[in-house]
Amino acid sequence: MEAGEEPLLLAELKPGRPHQFDWKSSCETWSVAFSPDGSWFAWSQGHCIVKLIPWPLEEQFIPKGFEAKSRSSKNETKGRGSPKEKTLDCGQIVWGLAFSPWPSPPSKKLWARHHPQVPDVSCLILATGLNDGQIKIWEVQTGLLLLNLSGHQDVVRDLSFTPSGSLILVSASRDKTLRIWDLNKHGKQIQVLSGHLQWVYCCSISPDCSMLCSAAGEKSVFLWSMRSYTLIRKLEGHQSSVVSCDFSPDSALLVTASYDTNVIMWDPYTGERLRSLHHTQLNPPMDDSDVHISSLRSVCFSPEGLYLATVADDRLLRIWALELKTPIAFAPMTNGLCCTFFPHGGVIATGTRDGHVQFWTAPRVLSSLKHLCRKALRSFLTTYQVLALPIPKKMKEFLTYRTF
Repeated sequence: MEAGEEPLLLAELKPGRPHQFDWKSSCETWSVAFSPDGSWFAWSQGHCIVKLIPWPLEEQFIPKGFEAKSRSSKNETKGRGSPKEKTLDCGQIVWGLAFSPWPSPPSKKLWARHHPQVPDVSCLILATGLNDGQIKIWEVQTGLLLLNLSGHQDVVRDLSFTPSGSLILVSASRDKTLRIWDLNKHGKQIQVLSGHLQWVYCCSISPDCSMLCSAAGEKSVFLWSMRSYTLIRKLEGHQSSVVSCDFSPDSALLVTASYDTNVIMWDPYTGERLRSLHHTQLNPPMDDSDVHISSLRSVCFSPEGLYLATVADDRLLRIWALELKTPIAFAPMTNGLCCTFFPHGGVIATGTRDGHVQFWTAPRVLSSLKHLCRKALRSFLTTYQVLALPIPKKMKEFLTYRTF
């Protein structure tokens, strides 16, 4: 997909028939996730089941016009020994999913020592957040259940691993808390973060591992230090529950999505509100009951940091360019709940209320040298450090994303 083109539906996956006694469990796809290296896709397909699917998809799922694009990478995968699709029966409705990064060398040694049943010490793992407050940890290649983490008193709504490979996991729950777990220490709970007054819907760790964002039902967005596990600041601006959040790849921006139909872009270092993206209905509501039809469900950054994707209740997937106030592309989707970009770009995965997953083309652009330099600098410089540099004002504005 070139910039400005409408997203095309590449493939759609539908759940199989539920087990005979599954009638009490829901069918929603609350969460979808790609592994950080792009080799696996996880899909909570409802009925307590998570599907682990090797990426790229098998050719029977892909329209003929797109087969050639995935064939070269598929052949590379076959050369390594083709991984097989896995079905994980979690026993409870699955709300949150998170892949670990590949563990760093010290973590590999500890993980191998504590979990000798896992044959590959460099294993990729998947965390699943369940309806009963449990978190289950799975080894992806084998589908083995490794750990059960207990502590939450209600639904585990979202999960996030530190991108550094340290195997620190953060969970967000309807019990109004976040919990920090160290999987190198048998899944030991090392911290409980309290302060939210209502359900915590989502959590996101900045790529530089310095900050944790949590968003909840009381219109609040909290920023926490990942070093001291203390509250840095509260971000205020939304008028309804905040249900999704994501950091930019350079950690310089934070976006939050709310039932108030707005995405707000923040500077997480200063707490400054940089801009709002309002989700205007393409068709006016027929009556007052449709007023909240554009409520947001999910927001995510593209891997190069130039685009956002949003899913709303008005049956649209929107793609936004970072510097524009209106969407650059739309795609029709019914009952959307979540979205995420493929780590290497070009594809967006969306989950729906009926348990389906759809894969859409996403913009593929060559990042400008200016943006690449900004991204590189901001990956280790805070806003305050940029503002202290002896450089022209316009350059500071560009580096701090204040040229919109």
